[in-house]
Order: sequence, then C-alpha cells, then structure tokens
Amino acid sequence: MSEAIEPAAGGWRRRLYHVIFEHATPAGRAFDIALLVLILGSVAAVLLESVPAVRLRWGAALVAVEWTFTVLFTVEYLLRLAVVRRPLVYARSFFGVIDLLAVLPTYLRLLLPGSQALLTLRAVRLLRVFRILKLGHFLGEQQVLVRALRASARKIVIFIGGVLVLVLVMGSLMYLIEGPESGFTSIPISIYWAIVTMTTVGFGDIVPQTTLGRMLAALVMIIGYGIIAVPTGIVTVEMGRAARSSLPEPRRCPTCGLADHADDAAYCRRCGAELAAGGAAGGG
Repeated sequence: MSEAIEPAAGGWRRRLYHVIFEHATPAGRAFDIALLVLILGSVAAVLLESVPAVRLRWGAALVAVEWTFTVLFTVEYLLRLAVVRRPLVYARSFFGVIDLLAVLPTYLRLLLPGSQALLTLRAVRLLRVFRILKLGHFLGEQQVLVRALRASARKIVIFIGGVLVLVLVMGSLMYLIEGPESGFTSIPISIYWAIVTMTTVGFGDIVPQTTLGRMLAALVMIIGYGIIAVPTGIVTVEMGRAARSSLPEPRRCPTCGLADHADDAAYCRRCGAELAAGGAAGGG
C-alpha cells in the first residue's frame, strides 16, 4: 500500500477507507461498481445534453441530473480526502487529480457557460475498472506500453524537431513559388499547408496552381508517407524490447548453458546436469 493512500487513524475513518479504497471486500467492490455506474451515467448525460434536439426537450432535466452526479462525486472526493492519512499527497496523485477534475467543470459552468463539456473527463476514472475487476494482465500490458513510450520519447522528440524544420522549409518554398495569388498569403499559411499535406490529411482549402508548386506538393506527399512510418517503427521496436524484458529469465543449465527448459524440469535435456529449482540458474 503506497504512502499516499495509507488509511487515516481513527475507527470510522479506517473502516470507511476500506470501503472506498479497497475492492477485495464485498462492501468495497459494491462501492466501486456503483461508482463506475455513476461515472457512465454522468458521461451519458453530458453526451445527450450536447445533442440540440435532446437539449431542447430535456435540457432542464439533464442539468438537474448533472448537478446530482456532481454533488455525489464531490461528496465522494471529500470522503477520499478525509479517510487518507495525507490528503494533500492523495490530492496530487494521478487519481486524486482526476477525481478533482470530475467535479470542477460543473462549478465552472456557473462562470464559463459551455465548460460542462469537460465533464467527459470523468470517463478517465473508468481506469479504475482494471483494478476493481482484477484485470492484472491488462495492467502488465499497460506497463509494457508505458516503458516503450518512455524509451521512445527522446527519439520521437528529435524526429518531431526534424519534421518541424522540414515543414518550415517546404512551406517557405511554396510561399516563394506560389505567392498570395494562389492562396499562400504568408509563410505561416504555407507551413499550415505543408503540415496538412505531409500528414496526408489534405483538406484541399489551399492548393498549388503552378507546375513547380505541384511538383513540390508531390514531393511533400511522398515524404509524408515515409515520415508516418518512422514513429510507428520507433515505438514498435521499443515495445518489443519492453515485452522481452518483462519475460522471466529462461532456466539455464549451469553445466552446458542450454536454456529453454520446462518450468518443472529437474535435469538438463542435453547433458543431464541437475537444474536449479524454481528459476534461472547461472550459466555460461
């Protein structure tokens, strides 16, 4: 149990802590499942309110439902702070921040109309389902993905920096070739065109008119196809490394060094030497 979510001292606070934070007990599991149902209901209400026809007919009722959910989530958030030993530490944790963001948009709605759309952030709280339903293998895959992204971060940053320089150059060249009469009224607008073209989005709001401009556009498109594959390859390689590092070490014969023995093997299948029990043996 991490320091951030240690239970507070005191009888009722400790008992309430086990209901709110623990999911091994029937009460804790029921609380978590009820919370997930409330999260799904609140997100559905926000989505429905964004539909003009539904808002016109049921707008007042949906607002009332939204406030009901917000009050419930506010009480839940305050209870979480009350039952942990160090409330500020929990408030700064990942789930603590998400829990706070789940209630703020409704209150901000009083000052900034339309901010209730941010209530869809409540869907992030559904990440708790992996812990509640004990889907440990999903958590393991998540860790592999996180390690791969961290290992890829520097390479991707350098790659993005190179792409930014490339779109700056291509955009500037297109501005010089086409000019304002073709819609390339400035270098920033031309850079926007280069990004749209290089990513193969192709809105078509700005297109080159001259032969040289179209040749440059074709070059940008071809480069774009190559560029799209680079970050995918970087992350894929790192994911492979992360997945291999998460595998247990093979059982290796201490005499001949042969690996890949069955978990229940007692002797090496090549030389017959006795294997170390329960894990990888040292070997040459």
